[in-house]
Amino acid sequence: MSGFVIAIDGPAASGKGTLARRLAARYELPHLDTGLLYRATACALLDEGLPLDDVEAATAAARGLSLVDFDDARLRSREMGEAASVVAALPPVRAALVDLQRRFAARDGGAVLDGRDIGTVICPDARVKIFVTATPETRAQRRALELASRGEKADYAAILADVRRRDERDSGRSVAPLRAAEDATTLDTSDLDIEGAFRAALAIVEKARG
Repeated sequence: MSGFVIAIDGPAASGKGTLARRLAARYELPHLDTGLLYRATACALLDEGLPLDDVEAATAAARGLSLVDFDDARLRSREMGEAASVVAALPPVRAALVDLQRRFAARDGGAVLDGRDIGTVICPDARVKIFVTATPETRAQRRALELASRGEKADYAAILADVRRRDERDSGRSVAPLRAAEDATTLDTSDLDIEGAFRAALAIVEKARG
């Protein structure tokens, strides 16, 4: 793996995406939210009226993805997050997207990637590995606030149920389950605001840089 790679993993709404974007800006590195790849795959199936568990169609959609044609606002909806968790549990879909993610990580100078299996599968040799977590209740509250800020319906109880369902699906899948890499540093953001979480993440990266 060439360059300085920062691998950030964690469950939905843990804050990993925000931290990844800020670290990428701080170190002037390209950033990839790998969750968008699975959301875009799910979106392609839904647009075609195909079931999310259609392995052949989902794999074809994953192979046809480009890193530039994402409708970011739509992909970040609650509906697409739930759909992405379904297609991400399909082993052929994950296999189809591994090479794309590794090519991104192999860029000269390095990169920042966030997702569910960056430190364990995609970039096991990453110089920095951070596993970001928070309580389900905290993550549901954050997601509700995020959706409300975009003018979307935010039912806290339903969102909390979604969070717990996705945690179970992501942690229980047979291929690349959500878990912290053995050499990752765990960062619990439950009681941290954005600035506090960023300072903690920055300290982890600086320690790794030596």
